[in-house]
Amino acid sequence: MASLALGAILAVLASLIIAANTLVAIALLRLILKSGSKGLYFVLNLAVADAMVGFTVVGLANDEFSQPFHPSQVFCVLRMAFVTSSSAASILSLILVACDRHLAIRKPFHYFQLVTGLRVGVRLVVLWLVAGIIGFLPVLTPCFQKISTNKKCSFFEVFHPVYMLTIFCVGFFPALFLFFYLYCDMLKIASVHVQHIRQVEHAGLAGGCPPSRTTSDMKAMRTVAVLIGCFTLSWLPFFIASVVQTVCSGCFPHNVIENCLWLLGLCNSLLNPLLYSYWQKDVRLQLSQLAASVKRRVLLLLGNGHQFPGKAAKSLPTVSCPRLQN
Repeated sequence: MASLALGAILAVLASLIIAANTLVAIALLRLILKSGSKGLYFVLNLAVADAMVGFTVVGLANDEFSQPFHPSQVFCVLRMAFVTSSSAASILSLILVACDRHLAIRKPFHYFQLVTGLRVGVRLVVLWLVAGIIGFLPVLTPCFQKISTNKKCSFFEVFHPVYMLTIFCVGFFPALFLFFYLYCDMLKIASVHVQHIRQVEHAGLAGGCPPSRTTSDMKAMRTVAVLIGCFTLSWLPFFIASVVQTVCSGCFPHNVIENCLWLLGLCNSLLNPLLYSYWQKDVRLQLSQLAASVKRRVLLLLGNGHQFPGKAAKSLPTVSCPRLQN
């Protein structure tokens, strides 16, 4: 019964993650084609990575519904490698989004010269290579695998504690510190901009012009702050409990980490598209236009369906003004 309940939760969560990130990815593609902004490719990559997290969760949900399930060691290692690599790609994409917003605030006049299509492509390729290496390192290095007789594929039953501890200490916590450093530096830059604007206003040179620079800085900082906050609240309990479990195997139950805290971490892949579409006006506009377009097409199909088969709609005859007078 517990496996069915966990499988249902995973299935619903995976469906929501895939649907939300697919819609945001479509909206971002439309926005990129319209504006040509290279920085949006990082956000698009985040949506793709989160959607891949959803697809990997589908397999885990299927395992829960298929209990009793007796997978092989190779099958479990590959499945958890895909889960780990997609989660790592999502976290690395968050770092790229934060670094992109930080660069836009620190060097606004050189941003478009620095963020070119080639550099964006190289960074994305490196991101996926690093994520693949992190996830498939136990596949390439069998010493990081743990021989288990358990019937269920899970992190602590497949991966060696040394690998888990290395990933947590070398991957997650430096990324968290980098997030906070970028945000603090953005706060520092924004405060300097505010001081300059106040000095200009005090000298009477503002001329009633709106502080567009500060407004854009605040929007970027708000987006990064929301993403960092959700990332910390979602993943920090899982990683802290996992480190404690790795060091002291009897101090924390496996079921709580893998069935509760890990689900909380997966929710970050659902929160990312929802929060970004809520805070970003351009993404909301693209989503509303996409919904209106789908609604028009549905109404058009329903309207055509009411016509009699074999009969086309007749157009009204045009009547000129002299004929109306007669």
